[in-house]
Order: sequence, then structure tokens, then C-alpha cells
Amino acid sequence: MTLQQQERASGWRTIKRVMPALWPEGEAWVKRRVVIAMLALFLSKLIAVYTPLIYRDAVNALSGDGVSDLALGAIGLTVAYGMARIFSNGFQQLRDAVFAAVAQRALRKLALETFSHIHKLSMRYHITRKTGGLSRIIERGVKGVEFLLRFLLFSIGPLILELALVAGIFFVLFDVWYLAVVVVTVALYVWFTFTITEWRVRLRREMNDRDTDANQKAVDSLLNFETVKYFGAERREAMRYDTAMAGYETAAIKTASSLSFLNFGQSLLITLGLISVMVLAAMGVQRGELTVGDFVMVNAYMIQITMPLNFLGTVYREIRQSLVDMGEMFDLLGQPPEIEDKAGAKDIQVSRGEVVFEDVHFGYDPKRPILKGVSLRVAQGETIAIVGPSGSGKSTIGRLLFRFYDVQSGRISLDGQDLRDVTQESLHGAIGVVPQDTVLFNDTIRYNIAYGRDGAGDDEIIAAAKAAQIHSFILSLPDGYDTTVGERGLKLSGGEKQRVGIARTLLKNPPVLLLDEATSALDTETERDIQSALRQAGEGRTVITIAHRLSTIADADTIIVLEDGVVAEQGTHEALLLRKGRYASLWARQNAEEEEGAA
Repeated sequence: MTLQQQERASGWRTIKRVMPALWPEGEAWVKRRVVIAMLALFLSKLIAVYTPLIYRDAVNALSGDGVSDLALGAIGLTVAYGMARIFSNGFQQLRDAVFAAVAQRALRKLALETFSHIHKLSMRYHITRKTGGLSRIIERGVKGVEFLLRFLLFSIGPLILELALVAGIFFVLFDVWYLAVVVVTVALYVWFTFTITEWRVRLRREMNDRDTDANQKAVDSLLNFETVKYFGAERREAMRYDTAMAGYETAAIKTASSLSFLNFGQSLLITLGLISVMVLAAMGVQRGELTVGDFVMVNAYMIQITMPLNFLGTVYREIRQSLVDMGEMFDLLGQPPEIEDKAGAKDIQVSRGEVVFEDVHFGYDPKRPILKGVSLRVAQGETIAIVGPSGSGKSTIGRLLFRFYDVQSGRISLDGQDLRDVTQESLHGAIGVVPQDTVLFNDTIRYNIAYGRDGAGDDEIIAAAKAAQIHSFILSLPDGYDTTVGERGLKLSGGEKQRVGIARTLLKNPPVLLLDEATSALDTETERDIQSALRQAGEGRTVITIAHRLSTIADADTIIVLEDGVVAEQGTHEALLLRKGRYASLWARQNAEEEEGAA
């Protein structure tokens, strides 16, 4: 299938997805509005097509070439002409006002569907896509919804209706030559417009790609503001962004130049058609077959049909572009979630909080396994720690427990329930996670803590903050709990962000707590302070700690040493040191590094 055939198929698919918004099941108010809008449109076009006939009669009455069938006189006909124009425009505006609610409803529903679907997509999808590019696809696609509905309904259809009515009037009132000129002019105009617009759509797509690329680079650079500063790379980033914008500039210039060519070609064809019809009418007046009013009426009709034709290129291009933009959005909607609930999946029931991994095999790439038969058990209220070198699969265990991914073989269960058999929503509610780098919303501290449980009251938020040992710090701030934390929480230090994250998780009050290297990015003193908050957070809960610094997990009930995707050792801190195996080697090495650093 060629690219053009693929685009055409994608365009029809998009139209099929959007058109039900005009006639949705069970929503009679939408159907009523569509019917009223179409009725207003039809009345508007009928009046618009009849208006030049009134204009002709007024001219004839003034020139003495004839008497109007309406017998209103020149003044009355002039007033009637003005009223016809008012009513034609009035019905157009009524159409737009009535249809606005239909278009906005469709836009809102599609926007919500897209937004919800993105949150259902897997972590694998999100880590391979750039946020800036993704947001642009959604933004352009949603904006295209209203445009597509409005112009498919109110531009293309009405234009065809008006052209047919005018062609019929020319054939009945004059002769076939007038009809032939109109048909040939319109046919050439449409062919030229569509051909050039197809070329411009390709240019526009290139411009969009350049725009997306520049936006991605800008967002990426701003999100890494600190890194840019650390390496003094402001000029480098500016040059990188400018290079992307230079590509956009070149594509935009091509697009603008092609628009000038399109406009001139359209004007030339319309003018030639207008001259031809006017010459025919002038010859008819000279022969005495037509009146001056007929000559003026022909001119009025030609101008009347050229006005919507002048916008045909823009409308067609925008419709094509809307189809492309919405096609990208529907491609996004067509991405199946990697992790889905089974049919009839039930909510998980957690009474003890026992976590069991049974011979779990997993790899992000099937050709590169990460976990190679991991088995472990975390009893109710027990704290286990998972340690090992980088790449051994520590963090992967946390992602599998939260079911960001499914195991390729083996089984993970919580209180005897296979994670694949329960709903993701209930599973996520049962597990609290404190990650290595807590990311906060650009909102208040109150909002970020309250995010742990929807509808939590102020007393509960404060209690969670106290348990996370951050309440006193918050009160020391000028705005207290209403302090805005900035983008990704940049206004807070690493330790402060972690405490907010711990408070948020405590407010959630989950039976199982996962600490994914929660203190590895902090300095030693801050880490000690956070550790006491984490110990308090783990009281009465099943806790799985993924750790890099062994000193932070020495008091765990069980320590599991992962190496190359398998459990190399497990036991208490003391037992593992006595074994003088892998754990003892790691412990000795870290102690030596800390002593060297202190010296």
C-alpha cells in the first residue's frame, strides 16, 4: 500500500471514528441540535441563492428594463434584498451557535478518552516516548475534532448544495453555455486546489515534524535545567534548539510560498470563469435577450459561489491536516495496553500482606533475561531487603510487584492471589512505593501529600507529615502547607522531597510498602534522618526494601542478595557476614569506600 493509500485509509478511519459524535445513541439533545443546525443551514442557503434574483429585479426596476413579479418597486426590492442578506447571515450564526455544544461535547469526550488511554499504556511505552512530542500529538488531534466536524458539515456539503442550485438557475434562466462555463471553472478550480493542497499537506507534515522536534528539545532541556547549568551548556542547548528551529523555518517558508502559488492559481481560474460568464451575459444584453438586471445577477451569482470556493483550498488543507493530526491521535488510542485486567478480574483482598515470588523469569527484551528463576517469600509484617550490583534485577522486582510488567514465567502472589488475576487498580491501592527520586506536582505541599488518598482531610495530612518527620519544616515555611513546590518539586531539597513522598505514601496507608532505593540519592546525614521516618512508616506493614547502601538494611529480617538475575544468598545480616560470601564482600567493600571517603 502506497503512502497516499495509507493516508486515505487513515482518513476514512478517522472520519468513521468522529461521525458518531453527530448522532450518539441515548443523547437526544445532541440529535436535536444537529437537526436544528442542518435546518438553519438549508434555510440560509436557500435565501442566499434567491437573493441575487431580488437584486436583479431591483436593478431592472431602477433601469426600467422590466417589472418585478413581486411588484414591490425599486425601494421595496432593495429593502427585501437587504432583509434576505440579514436572514441568510442570521441563519448561519444560529447554525454555529446551536452546533457549538455538539462540537465541544465531541472534543471533550475524545480528549478524555485519549488522556485516560495514555494512563493505561505500559511503562515500556512511556519510557520510549518523549513527553513533549506526545503532548503535541494530543493537542493537535483534539483541536482537529471541532474543525473536522464543523467544516465537513458546514463547508463541503453546503458548498456542493449552493453550486448545484446556482448551476440549475443558470441552466433554467439562461442556456447550457452558462452551465458549461460554471461546471468547467469549478472542476478546474477543484482539481487545481486539491492537487496543490496535497503537495502542501506533505510540506505541512514536514513542518509539523520539525515543530515537534523543536518542542521536544525545548521541553527536554527545560526539564533538565539543573544539568544544563552544571555543565555550562546554555549556549550548547540554545544552538541545539536553534538548529531544530532552523529546520522548522525552512519548512515554514516552503509552506508559505506554496500558499502564495495556490492563492494566485485559484484567483486566475475564478477570474477567467467570471470573465467568460460576464462576456456571455454582456453579449445577451447587447442582443436584447437579457436585461441589465440579468447581467448584474450573473455577476452576483459568480461572486457568491467564488467566495466559498476561495476558502476551499484552506478548508481542504485544514481537513486533510486535521485528518493527519487526528490519525496520529487515533493511532495513539489504538496502542493496546501491554498490561490489562483479565475478564472478570476481582479486587485483591489483603489481610496479611504476604508476598511470594515463585520461579520468576523476566526480561525487558526476550533476548536479554533479567530475572532467571527468582523465588522469595515475604511474610506478614516482615521486612526484607534486596541488594546486589547494578543490573542484577533489584528494581525489576519492584516493577513486577507493582505490575508495570507481567512475568514471562513463574508467579507473583499477594496473600495467595496471583497478581494477574486481580484488578490493577486494587493492586496499586494495596502497595505503597517510595522511589529513589520522588517527583512532585507543581502545586502546594498540601496537594502533594493529599495525593496519597483522594478526599483526605487536613488532620490526616498533618498526621502523615508528622509521621514522615516533615511537619515542623513545613510550618517553618512562610506559606506553610500552601507552599508551592515548583516543577517536579525543584524548590525543595532531596531530603525534603523524600519526606513529602513518604508522607504521601503513609497517607495512602497501604499494607505492603516498597522502598525502591529510597535514600540512595541522599547524603549520609539526611539518609539517617529519612531512615527513622522509613522505619516508622514500615511498622505493621510488609516491607520490601531495594537498597544500594548496605548500612541502611542491616536490621532487615531477611536480606536477599541478587546476582546476575538469581538469588545468590539470603539470610540475616549477621548470618551473611559469617558466611563470608558475596554479601560479606559487598559489605567490606562499602565500608572501605566509606572509610576512604571520610579520610
